[in-house]
Amino acid sequence: MGQALLEIRNLESFYGPIMAIRGVSLKVETGQIVTVLGANGAGKSTLLKTISGIMEPEKGQVLFKGSEIQGQEPHKIVQQGIVHVPEGREVFPLLTVDENLTLGAYTRHDRAGIQRDREMVFEYFPMLAARRGQEAGTLSGGQQQMLAIGRGLMLRPVIMLLDEPSLGLSPLLVQEIFAILRRLNADEQVTMMLVEQNARIALELADVGYVMEIGRIVMDGSADRLMESEDIKAFYLGQQQAGQRGERRWKRKKTWR
Repeated sequence: MGQALLEIRNLESFYGPIMAIRGVSLKVETGQIVTVLGANGAGKSTLLKTISGIMEPEKGQVLFKGSEIQGQEPHKIVQQGIVHVPEGREVFPLLTVDENLTLGAYTRHDRAGIQRDREMVFEYFPMLAARRGQEAGTLSGGQQQMLAIGRGLMLRPVIMLLDEPSLGLSPLLVQEIFAILRRLNADEQVTMMLVEQNARIALELADVGYVMEIGRIVMDGSADRLMESEDIKAFYLGQQQAGQRGERRWKRKKTWR
């Protein structure tokens, strides 16, 4: 296999004096869907923020298409095709659906292409087409998540970083949104890296998974193999016994290829 599309090498990031990411290394190949699993506070969102330039790492490298991008301004990283769909959706509540999508294409100047991509977003999310003149703040949580993804698509991403896309949504709506993500990966060739607490649906979508705990990668491998792992079943797929919840102390990093 050749050069990875995105590669993280020995990354360390801090919130003040607190080390949030501890020597993280991972790869995302072109066309893959890679998921990063872990409990709340494991460092998953910090990892995405560091990749997208919102946070600057203390140590380590972020390589995109073989070139280092750590320390670059976020808008420079976006212009290279790395699009971050943040946790909590973060749509512009007083702007309409259409206006949110227009802002998603802020780095572009190809008017005809922008219009084509807007219609493409509406094809994947017809619920948004019916509400294109509606203020985003009046949409349901699921509709706002669709809008956040659609806004990201307006930038024509090479890779899309998705932070907890299932957060706060009903199981039925989560299934619908993840089915659309699968189609976007297959039909539009959008490479994806998503962080999730919902391990089951993330592993059903992904090709490769990494498990984070207290800022470290403690397990990685193909999504199918991770799904069969007894540790994953016990601590991330809801099969743990009552009273055994909490931090899992991994004795060693487990890797399957």
